[in-house]
Amino acid sequence: MILGYREGKHPIYLYDSIENERELLFQRYLTTSFQNDPFYQKLNANKEQGIFTLKDVVGKDVARNDLYYQAYCEQFYHQTGWKDELSMLIEIEPTRWVMLYFGFMQDDKRFTKPQVAKLKSYFAIIQSLCQQHWKQTEFILAEPVFSPNAYSGQIRVAIESSLASFGETVLTKREQEIAALIAQGYDSKEIATQLDVAEGTVKNHRKRIYAQLNVSSLSEFFQLFLNHLITQSR
Repeated sequence: MILGYREGKHPIYLYDSIENERELLFQRYLTTSFQNDPFYQKLNANKEQGIFTLKDVVGKDVARNDLYYQAYCEQFYHQTGWKDELSMLIEIEPTRWVMLYFGFMQDDKRFTKPQVAKLKSYFAIIQSLCQQHWKQTEFILAEPVFSPNAYSGQIRVAIESSLASFGETVLTKREQEIAALIAQGYDSKEIATQLDVAEGTVKNHRKRIYAQLNVSSLSEFFQLFLNHLITQSR
């Protein structure tokens, strides 16, 4: 799974190959559970680039005694079926990071020291490629980072279709455009810059969008969009 992080904001989904329990990723992790993710907490605390195993970021004592970590494991980690996990943290700019997550879902699989060492030997190359790619573009929902296979291609088509049709029966074309940008993680200032309008204009549109969609918060907005995405995909 690949996520984009911007300081003080929700993570942005960029890519994944998860086939089961996908609602845990979209409806839980990306809205609230990410705050208890030990890899995300390490990023916030140290801003340190590199490759980290679960053991690197969560000691045995923390795993036993930290209620937040235990809740995270119960609500997301165990339910996804992941048995072991490591992450690669890469700084794109001082306030923008990419985090690549790797996990095993088989009971008998764990990351071995030789595997981690081999991955670390490739870090400089992967870091350079990520920086070269994302310095040229904003983080965009479900961006095709790798050559798309049939599965990721279907996801891309489903997301684009859902962004285009979200709220079409109750929103104006301009409001639909802004709603699609909100769904991709942009805030009012970023939307104003992208559309070349005043930030106050965007905020007024957002108020009407929320009212027309009958939501009162950003989390409710995302839940509504994800429900729309799932329904459209089916």
